[in-house]
Amino acid sequence: MRVVLTLAFLAVVFRSGAAQDQPAQPLPAPIRFVEREIWIPAPQSFPHGLDSIEVYADRPGRHPLVVLTHGTSNDPEVRMRTTPWSQLEQALWFARRGFVAVVVVRRGYGRSGGQMDSQQGNCNSRRGGSFEAAGEASADDLRAAIRYANSLPEVDGETVLSAGVSTGGFAQVALIADPPKGLKAAISFAGGRGSDGHEHDCDLSGVAGAFAAFGKRAHKHGDLPMLWIYAQNDHYFPPVMARQFEAAYARGGGIEQFVLAPPDGDDGHHLYSHVDAWSDIVQSFLKSHDLLPLGDQVYRGPVAPNDPPPAGLPNSGVEAWTHFLLAAPFKAFASDGRGAWGFAQARFNQDLADADALDKCKKTAPGNNNCSIVAKTPGIK
Repeated sequence: MRVVLTLAFLAVVFRSGAAQDQPAQPLPAPIRFVEREIWIPAPQSFPHGLDSIEVYADRPGRHPLVVLTHGTSNDPEVRMRTTPWSQLEQALWFARRGFVAVVVVRRGYGRSGGQMDSQQGNCNSRRGGSFEAAGEASADDLRAAIRYANSLPEVDGETVLSAGVSTGGFAQVALIADPPKGLKAAISFAGGRGSDGHEHDCDLSGVAGAFAAFGKRAHKHGDLPMLWIYAQNDHYFPPVMARQFEAAYARGGGIEQFVLAPPDGDDGHHLYSHVDAWSDIVQSFLKSHDLLPLGDQVYRGPVAPNDPPPAGLPNSGVEAWTHFLLAAPFKAFASDGRGAWGFAQARFNQDLADADALDKCKKTAPGNNNCSIVAKTPGIK
């Protein structure tokens, strides 16, 4: 069963630290955030198109667009469970700054129809193709998303950003090489292909060659601004590898802003998942290119409804309950009523959300089999 949700919250405005030297101009309040699932028509994406979500602050007029996309897990089962809701927090970051954000699941991943981009070029040479072809296939889906979004009444197609992580970051390099109308900049988080997650690439020279080819084509199109962000402890594309990608791109004639971020968690490849780790970097980049629709102002994020938490939760559980109320579907919250709890969000379906929440609850109270689901995605029984 597929659920289409539109969630709306009231929010107020606060001043960002960057604007403390001047009073912030008041923004319309209250503001409503819209979060909804959409299906984007795209070539070769039969039968439904591309599974996507749209997130924006509902205010008058048309607003700049940002398109976001995912990476590629080495686990086939995870690839088949890719959901656009997993990037709700990143989409809200841009929505709070005045963008209409669209998160796109590319062809062949999750519920999106068609053939997966990795089939165009990967570590299995018997399949033919190239990493360059894989990047172009990814970028084609982003172009389809941009075309569709430009038809929406809330979108100003004259100003478009694009961003993605890992293979989705690599897609940004391909997109810049043949930019659609309105594209003003792209951001690659840990962009690349072919890694096993242990600082080894199956065909480093082949991936670097694709970067060089895209750099050459980007230069011909005028070198739109690009931001590349890699963490010092990225185990998929460590700094030495990322610098090889940068050097190859530069040899082709491409220009980008390279940022080596501090270590993030156990594996910096997942830095994109931690918005606070990159917020200032991206804010500065957008500001330097006059791409912040609200200037230094930022809407406060959605506010959780005043629903009381289940009985018996410790402080950590009460805090998790607040996150649950704002979390992306499919989601579930489990508790045993005596202090054990578990929370899952942005899962591929409700059964997976329920199972993950129950598993986490039971792990907090070994030997206790009294955990049960006490809340889940609205409208799901």
